Amino acid sequence: MMALRAHTRGGPEVLVYESAPRPAPGSGDALVAVHAAAITFAELTWPETWTSGGADRTPIIPSHEFSGVVAEVGEGVTGLSAGDEVYGLAPFDRDGAAAEYVSTPVTSVAARPRTVSHVAAAAAALPALTAWEALVEHAAVKRGQRVLVHGGAGGVGSFVTQLAVALGARVTCTAHSPDVAYVLGLGAERVIDAESLDAEKGVFDAVVDAVGQDTPEGLFAALHRGGHLITLQEPPAQELADRYGVTALFFIVAANQDCLIQLADMIDTGRLKSNVAATFPLAEGRAAYESGAVRRRHPGKTVLVVRD
Repeated sequence: MMALRAHTRGGPEVLVYESAPRPAPGSGDALVAVHAAAITFAELTWPETWTSGGADRTPIIPSHEFSGVVAEVGEGVTGLSAGDEVYGLAPFDRDGAAAEYVSTPVTSVAARPRTVSHVAAAAAALPALTAWEALVEHAAVKRGQRVLVHGGAGGVGSFVTQLAVALGARVTCTAHSPDVAYVLGLGAERVIDAESLDAEKGVFDAVVDAVGQDTPEGLFAALHRGGHLITLQEPPAQELADRYGVTALFFIVAANQDCLIQLADMIDTGRLKSNVAATFPLAEGRAAYESGAVRRRHPGKTVLVVRD
């Protein structure tokens, strides 16, 4: 098969488009013919991308968010057959989906949303799962609660915003000026500039930092005592959590088949919308990853198109 691979650790400059062995599904796995694979630009900096159990994994295949068609199933797999259209999230310490085929645990896939394309389905897998885990499993957001999403226009932040709205929360987002209309269109009732956080003190039940490193102290202060701060890039400062009397945590998203099923239904019923910023053919995968250094012209995920 053709794949995007890296033989040495590094950034986009180490990625090469080349022939690679087609994987065989192991016990409990599904082999998926990939139609589209979405990019998380930061994954080339993650330890899990390059090592597993302390052992070097190179050459690696990146991009773990995918949509495609089951080509083959491994021993012990039930409820899934060749020809089924699926989407999902491959484990981060296994080869990803920037290839013509990906082998992944069957528990990491579900029937894909059928009202959208493979490209849009792939773009939804990781951010929708992340939003669900942050809001439902960790923050336990309830109807009527106030939620602040830091970075509401981002690939993940846009799903956090939409899911919080779908849960009945009153949502405020931070966003850059060009993205204000987009974020309001996602259902947020307010959009503020990040520099305005000082005016938001003690008013939110939950805050999700979907921006990145160095969570600003203003996000801790924006919560009332007993509130929840969820960070998506690195563990939050526990001394700040203690100072403001809040629960602060970081997690690494994992695929959950039941959640994927529910999220696909929310997409098909119009409660969640998947947004794609740009697409690149698989052969131009290196350029796709390099595009992460450029300010996005459109909100959403960048997706590799593997098959039409």
